[in-house]
Amino acid sequence: MDAHSEICSAIDRYRDKAVKISHEIHEHPELMFQEHFAAGALTAAARELGLEVEMGIGELKTAFRAEFGKAGPTVAIMAEYDALPNGHSCGHNLISGAALSAVAGLSAIGARLPGRIVFLGTPAEEGGGGKIILHRRGVLKGVDAAMMAHPMDAEWSTMPALATATVRLTFHGRAAHASVAPWDGSSALSALIQTFVSVDAARLHFRDGSRIHGIITNGGQAPNIIPEKAECVFTTRAKTSKYALEIAARVVRCAEGAAMASGTRVEHRIAPGYKNMINNLSIAQRYSAHTEALGARASVAPPDLPTGSTDMGDISHEIPSIHPIFAIAGRGEGSCHEDAFVAHADSPRGYDAMIRVAKALAMTAYDLLAEPELLAAAREEFAHREES
Repeated sequence: MDAHSEICSAIDRYRDKAVKISHEIHEHPELMFQEHFAAGALTAAARELGLEVEMGIGELKTAFRAEFGKAGPTVAIMAEYDALPNGHSCGHNLISGAALSAVAGLSAIGARLPGRIVFLGTPAEEGGGGKIILHRRGVLKGVDAAMMAHPMDAEWSTMPALATATVRLTFHGRAAHASVAPWDGSSALSALIQTFVSVDAARLHFRDGSRIHGIITNGGQAPNIIPEKAECVFTTRAKTSKYALEIAARVVRCAEGAAMASGTRVEHRIAPGYKNMINNLSIAQRYSAHTEALGARASVAPPDLPTGSTDMGDISHEIPSIHPIFAIAGRGEGSCHEDAFVAHADSPRGYDAMIRVAKALAMTAYDLLAEPELLAAAREEFAHREES
């Protein structure tokens, strides 16, 4: 039996265990940096596979690392496991289940691996940037390539994830009785509302593929008081970090105009968020070939595919990386972050896809270790990447 067959057979034998853990994580949704149940379940499973696990890496309590194999090229298989307020509507229980299954398959031939596998638990993808923190603190040092896969309603070998920036605005007005003497006040809420109107008018002029969305976090203190303080936050998204920040600057100008018109004052804070995803096609094409052999087609995603953002984008700017997408629902049946997707993430179709994807990831990781020319091609492509 060749290595690929052994890996896939081991993943099949591990299926019931992986599905059980993924289901349990689904039933215990935890927000970013609070994923104690998920991290505990995954690390316990890794130890049962005979792996030594280090918890709390990078000073993040719910991050972990386990590695096996021998000195040589090193591939990281990443697990995400944080949820959203409406549960696992992004299917991170399947991401972690696929990563664990891939590790189970590879560890079955651990003594014969021509390199090293790192099983990396990365908390707080949903806004906390756990992978970014781990990279900055040296956790990915020595890793030659990284991979993970994300459930959606389609099958792609790449993901054109957008870069993000965050704009926080605080408007300061002057309080007054809203009925007795409204003329003595200046409304911070009016300025905030005008900002949203101006941003909506500006959307026409943003480049294709850009996104902007915001919420009011403080709309005033009482309805019979002219609001002296109001706050909001916007997320801007674009194909490059540079343009996401340009959109953020446009939002600030909208706010400054609204403040001037309303007789208020605005404070702003712009923070860069996640970077765009640089998909390593050398690795993605090998993943695609394995996926097709397993009965599914995963082509390169079109550049104009509606998409979100991920801290895996930041990793892809540092080392060759892939972030393929796998279907657990049909088109129109529910997409990420929707309530309907919670059920898809705990469905027979979802778990079937999770196991298939685990095999494709594991075989791709093995190929990177066993075929120097494949890793060399990935490195060469990465060296000529376009930073933005």
